[in-house]
Amino acid sequence: MRHYIHELSEWLHFHWNEGALSAPLAKVRHLQGRLLGRMEALGFSLQKEAELATLTLDVLKSSEIEGEKLNADQVRSSIARRLGMDIAGAVPADRDVEGVVEMMLDATQNFAQPLTEERLLGWHAALFPTGRSGLRKIAVGAWRQDADGPMQVVSGPVGKERVHYAAPAAALLEIEMARFIRWANEADNTDLVLRSALAHLWFVTIHPFDDGNGRMARAIADWLLAKSENSAQRFYSMSAQIRQERNAYYDILERTQKGTLDVTPWMEWFLGCLERALAATETTLAIVLRKARFGEGLRGTAINERQRRVLNSMLDGLEGKLTSTKWAKIGKCSHDTALRDIQSLIEKGVLVKEAAGGRSTSYSLKGAGC
Repeated sequence: MRHYIHELSEWLHFHWNEGALSAPLAKVRHLQGRLLGRMEALGFSLQKEAELATLTLDVLKSSEIEGEKLNADQVRSSIARRLGMDIAGAVPADRDVEGVVEMMLDATQNFAQPLTEERLLGWHAALFPTGRSGLRKIAVGAWRQDADGPMQVVSGPVGKERVHYAAPAAALLEIEMARFIRWANEADNTDLVLRSALAHLWFVTIHPFDDGNGRMARAIADWLLAKSENSAQRFYSMSAQIRQERNAYYDILERTQKGTLDVTPWMEWFLGCLERALAATETTLAIVLRKARFGEGLRGTAINERQRRVLNSMLDGLEGKLTSTKWAKIGKCSHDTALRDIQSLIEKGVLVKEAAGGRSTSYSLKGAGC
């Protein structure tokens, strides 16, 4: 019978090969310092824009990993409001969006505050404001009770399920979580980036809630990463990178949870993923700078809220070509209104019509550096 790491007699005696991790850890630390230095040189306004873009991406992608797609405009508006930013096209956010944003911002903005049971239960309650996960009623703001059987991570159709992982029994959660929380707040000689990697693995292995464990684990990891930088500002998204590498993420988790307490492979993967997340900030920064340049070029040009919303979508990397049909969908207006909006921007030198005509007519930004 296969054992999981939490069933081993040496459970909690995590260890790793420090020599194997020294070089990747040093590289990550260098990239963290360089990124923070670059962002400081940008100035306050661009810093806030970059932070808004990063946090929006982080919230969206952390939910996508679990198969949940949130409304991007609602997420961005909720984050901007909590950061005290006045943005164009702000929209009201649903309760589930507000809850995810509240958890993620509390984890990173309040990194100096200790992790407590009350704080974790509050995060979980914020994630599930209706008390349900989909159509299923779950225990919210409380450790799971396993009333419907052992907590298992499974895949496949009914009758042919594959069990990837089985978590500790509910009766063990009080002591398991007390030990985890105590460790999370201790100060030792372990680098905080490595503690972030271990906290992620440890929490998701305990799997203390009926649902939301992955998002909570990533929030805890971000809490420790913010501590590692001594900064509440976020300019890279670990969750966005994990979303890109989701299959590898689940694979290394499963192999580690079915392995030994030598967690070197997990730590190596985490550091590699973090390095790639830091490198990916070039894309976010390029978008922010492009928006800034484009905004300067629009200074004094009258545009309405629909036009601003669609232009922002284009600058964010709109998928596919912009057509009048797509404009009407993004701008939430009629096709005729979309055509008037587009023609107005063409006359003002903001948009240009591309060569193909008829049903294939599409438009692009003029002078946006795209």
